[in-house]
Amino acid sequence: MIERSLFSEEHNMFRETVRRFMEREVVPFHAQWEKDGIVPRELWLKAGEAGLLCCTVPEEYGGLGLDYLFDVVVFEELWRVGASGPGFLIHTDLVATYILSFGTEEQKRHWLPKMVKGEAIGSLGMTEPHAGSDLKAIRTRATRDGDDFLINGQKVFISNGQLCDVIVLATKTDSAAGAKGVTLFLVDTHTEGFRRGKNLDKLGMHAQDTSELFFDNVRVPASAILGEEGRGFQQMMTKLAQERLAQAVRSATVTETVIGWTADYTAERKAFGQTVADFQNTQFKLAELQAEAVSARVLTDKCIELFMQGKLDPVDAAIAKMITANLHCKAVDECLQLHGGWGYMWEYPICRAYADARIIKIAGGSIEVMKMIIARDLFSSRKGGRAQAAE
Repeated sequence: MIERSLFSEEHNMFRETVRRFMEREVVPFHAQWEKDGIVPRELWLKAGEAGLLCCTVPEEYGGLGLDYLFDVVVFEELWRVGASGPGFLIHTDLVATYILSFGTEEQKRHWLPKMVKGEAIGSLGMTEPHAGSDLKAIRTRATRDGDDFLINGQKVFISNGQLCDVIVLATKTDSAAGAKGVTLFLVDTHTEGFRRGKNLDKLGMHAQDTSELFFDNVRVPASAILGEEGRGFQQMMTKLAQERLAQAVRSATVTETVIGWTADYTAERKAFGQTVADFQNTQFKLAELQAEAVSARVLTDKCIELFMQGKLDPVDAAIAKMITANLHCKAVDECLQLHGGWGYMWEYPICRAYADARIIKIAGGSIEVMKMIIARDLFSSRKGGRAQAAE
């Protein structure tokens, strides 16, 4: 493997700390959490105490003020052990980032210290029954009522939905204004009128609580607006590259991991008087996947580098997301095949990885949307300029 030059010795030491945490606090319990459909709040408190949440939050807001690579380490080590339950990415990479980027001083001081400690769990409320990738089509409304807003509507497929204490909620404050009518709010889930629906029964990621959320005249003050009224869509667009980069990090990590599991398994499993690894088909399949995994890792690490320099644009993020997501799904499929019948058994991690993988082609923008972004840029460049990746 090509040596990853992004990480310093400090990052590597932190990785060992995170790895020990996963082995001690996550791996032994994850199977039960899958049956429960949720991880306990105690895990969030332990993760906060260990410094695994919101690593980049500045010290003035209760964080450690570290660089983005520390968050990457946490995400990678979660996925390396197949732990799809803890929704740390949504909490850290999206909710905390939105608050840091657009929040008032009061909002930051109220929520971020609690999020760093795991005392308050964050969620992102954007997807609706009739609006997925097309965020301009959301129907949840926030109507002005004196100095307050009344929020009515429904969200679906919301990660951390059963546990969340704060939601970055996308609403329409002006239904006639299209994208310019979208406003983000920070909603405290203890507010009257907020209700959690059922914990949704999914194909994979069984330990992660994913919910319907309902808002029935939820009254919030105007000070709960995150950023500016009518600027929510633009704010969301500025964070898409980061969200898609995180998906690429996940896919690159899982791809490497399942190849390793399969190499170990086939080296031990006997068939027709030899190991499965002795067959040329096995060797060629894994060799091809390994070559593609190295390429995906190099691309992903380059995108991380660009992101940290403030240079990762939405088109490059879409390319990374599309390539790594497609490889992720290909790798779990071909590696499960090399496990034979045992690969179809839930007790084997490759089976769970296969079920968990399918969402990657949908979450953070579907593969089809990624193709639209890339194609738009490809053809607009023929007309003298790179496309804007608005969706």
